[in-house]
Amino acid sequence: MRRTIATVCLSGTLEDKLNAAADAGFSGVEIFENDLIASAWSPERIRRRCAELGLSIDLYQPFRDFEAVGPETLARNLRRAERKFEVMGRLGAETMLVCSSVSPEAVDDDELAAAQLRTLAERAAGHGFRIAYEALAWGRFVDTWEHSWRIVERGDHPALGLCLDSFHVLSRSGDPAGIAGVPGGKLFFLQLADAPQLNMDVLQWSRHHRLFPGQGSFDLTAFVGHALAAGYAGPLSLEVFNDVFRQSAPDRAAVDGLRSLIALEERIGQRVPAAARERVELARPPSAPPPAGYAFAELVVDDEAAPLVERTLASLGFAHLGQHRSKPVQLWQQGTARVLLNCAGTEPDAVGALAVETADPARSARRAEALLAPVLPRLRGPAEADLSAVAAPDGTSVFFCRTGAGEPAGWLSDFILTGAEAHMATGLTRIDHVALTQPFDHFDEATLFYRSVLGLDQHGDSEFAAPFGLVRSRTVEDVHGQVRIALNGTVLRRGTWAPGVPDPQHIAFATDDIFTSARAMRERGAPLLAIPDNYYDDLDARLGPAPRLLAALREQHVLYDRDESGEYFHFHTEVLGSRVFFEVVQRVGGYRGHGAGNAPVRMAAHRAARSARAGHAS
Repeated sequence: MRRTIATVCLSGTLEDKLNAAADAGFSGVEIFENDLIASAWSPERIRRRCAELGLSIDLYQPFRDFEAVGPETLARNLRRAERKFEVMGRLGAETMLVCSSVSPEAVDDDELAAAQLRTLAERAAGHGFRIAYEALAWGRFVDTWEHSWRIVERGDHPALGLCLDSFHVLSRSGDPAGIAGVPGGKLFFLQLADAPQLNMDVLQWSRHHRLFPGQGSFDLTAFVGHALAAGYAGPLSLEVFNDVFRQSAPDRAAVDGLRSLIALEERIGQRVPAAARERVELARPPSAPPPAGYAFAELVVDDEAAPLVERTLASLGFAHLGQHRSKPVQLWQQGTARVLLNCAGTEPDAVGALAVETADPARSARRAEALLAPVLPRLRGPAEADLSAVAAPDGTSVFFCRTGAGEPAGWLSDFILTGAEAHMATGLTRIDHVALTQPFDHFDEATLFYRSVLGLDQHGDSEFAAPFGLVRSRTVEDVHGQVRIALNGTVLRRGTWAPGVPDPQHIAFATDDIFTSARAMRERGAPLLAIPDNYYDDLDARLGPAPRLLAALREQHVLYDRDESGEYFHFHTEVLGSRVFFEVVQRVGGYRGHGAGNAPVRMAAHRAARSARAGHAS
């Protein structure tokens, strides 16, 4: 299918937007009228530039407040339309979007609206153009797609058809199933936008909170499926009003948008009956091999933090198993939990890389590339493993590995062994999850990246009031919980008053016995985080755990949460270096979250520990 993006989705001048759309790989654009008005380029130059970039101009929009008005207003509106037709001719656009009226001059008269739209279509056809009529969710009288279709049917003109916008249909909880019954020739254009479920004025929701497909809560797969069943074979076009996207670099947002369409087409191919999609060719990236856990997580450390992290890993029961043959990288392991310490990174004290276990690393890498993940070049010595890696939006490297005793020499053979053994000294079994702080502007982009590239599902959205502002948290994970990534971001941060750890990241390890692990680590001198008694007093009042359990939680400074599916126990180390720490967790039953409600307590405790260390040092 052709993939189009409205220029309103992107920041910058019209020239910037066209370059970004073409560079990302879009085949066409919708020209938003305000972008054209503000451009220093003539319509003819814009047309030439689009042709140079390989972009078609698939829609000119929007034309507002036209129909169901009195004769004098109609005459003015027709004159306005004729001027816009002149512009469209100079641009080379053939379809104009007409939104349902919000004008106080409009009247509730479908016959009049249909007759006037027919007149407009007649004028458009004289220029070789078409009119795509769209019901705005906040239209004065026409605010559903069904109503707009009744008017188009009454208008009964070959140049008059529908524009269906997923936001306007789904934000009103409309049933898109009836779209399949519309003659395909009358579906002139399809605009796509996702959105989070919000309880607010629909106009404000639309203007500020739309998202690219796969970043929100709408079922766009079914929506597009109904349009394809009707016979729609036009472009899939993004029309997303979002305050963040319109301030972000246009090239980055354009790539994010195209990735969302590729992933959407894949879902359509999987879920929509073949008969409904036989007229179109959909993207078919290589399928995602089910992730089988983490091969390793890599910490980038500097000379100052490295000794502290090494001592902490040892106190947590990890063994230093190997040193890389050609790089300043150490391998630490307990159970199947592996941590690499990289002393050669450009951004110290960070989770620099994640390595996902997959049965087919090559296919995983091909999928990532098909979904526009930047492939990372790697320097490797003779006979070293050739690992595939791509870059996540926040700069984290994502590797694809296959580790196992029955496998041929792989990435583990790159390490010279120390002779130590990876026994379970403190009961840690594997990596449970990795938590990555995302810049607010790229939070939804990161969600889409990990979901589409790794084939993960979104779970557990939450917001909580932390000591230093509102924090947004979201988990993406595979169906079996083998790979979990907790994405966190500060909703708004301004000024210099901020915590000493503004962008914390951590690796969480699983245990089958949280209290045994905590006691063993304390005996080994692990720098575990102290939790205030106030937390346990509140926990007693709020959840009422058994007295013996509460006493054990308090004694070992273990945090606790539960839901209808199970329980969650967890404790943390202090912050090591500037922002990295470790967590130990035990899941009981089907608990899938990561104790987000306890995060404010943990953050305050981290601040107290850092302040105490600073005071002691002084």
